[in-house]
Amino acid sequence: MSIFIVAEIGINHNGDMSICKELIDIASESGCNAVKFQKRTIDLVYTKELLDSPRESPWGTTQRAQKEGLEFGLNEYKEIDAYCKRKKIEWFASAWDIESQRFSQQFDLRFNKIASAMIVFEDLLKEVASEKRHTFISTGMASIKDIDRAVEIFRNADCPFELMHCVSTYPMDDEDANLNCIMTLRDRYQCGVGYSGHEVGLAVSYAAAAMGITSLERHITLDRAMYGSDQAASVEVGGFIALVGAVRKIEKAMGDGVIGIHEKEVPIARKLRAHIPWGSSG
Repeated sequence: MSIFIVAEIGINHNGDMSICKELIDIASESGCNAVKFQKRTIDLVYTKELLDSPRESPWGTTQRAQKEGLEFGLNEYKEIDAYCKRKKIEWFASAWDIESQRFSQQFDLRFNKIASAMIVFEDLLKEVASEKRHTFISTGMASIKDIDRAVEIFRNADCPFELMHCVSTYPMDDEDANLNCIMTLRDRYQCGVGYSGHEVGLAVSYAAAAMGITSLERHITLDRAMYGSDQAASVEVGGFIALVGAVRKIEKAMGDGVIGIHEKEVPIARKLRAHIPWGSSG
């Protein structure tokens, strides 16, 4: 089965639809399967005290101005929906509150996403699971008990899901990846397991692809030096195109695991073993 590759745009569009469309173009042209966004209801996710506190940004001098500047509304998502349909690429969003999840329900989306930060938000998990859309559940900042409960909620709701091993540092140091957790999650929950990466570079993602993951998510950006908290942990255009191409090659290279003489080896074997008794069925 092919690895489902997600280009996480998140808030790397910086509130600019032209940047957003350029990132969708890159994702579509790379051959990945979907783009993903983040949706928040600002006044539900953040306290008034935090929103009123100072923060310099391109949109103003408060936290509210910055967070509202990064947030797309209904008109923007209608435009995203139409544009993704034109580009023949799936899109979906990770909601940070129940109102935002219900906002997404007005679109005919095939997938949902539980962000690592939200894996402990049981009411949100139940809302998402009730939709019965295939859901990617990231496991960053989660204990085994947290993951057990999330899996229980989705199985009780008969909602299809897969887990995504994740380390929620931005950017993540390669030595912190702990990719063997992919096998731990697969063995414990007997479900598909993907990888959501925040590292600089591609080596860890390549290694994950060779471990039989079912999905791969990486943040994408036009320029890692752009404004934004996720930009430094993102992959630029050339890197993302290379990532998708390499992952598709890795999938083919993994093979079926059956040991035997490959048909292309037979004439070479006959030549190199001509001086010894040998049968091609050996």
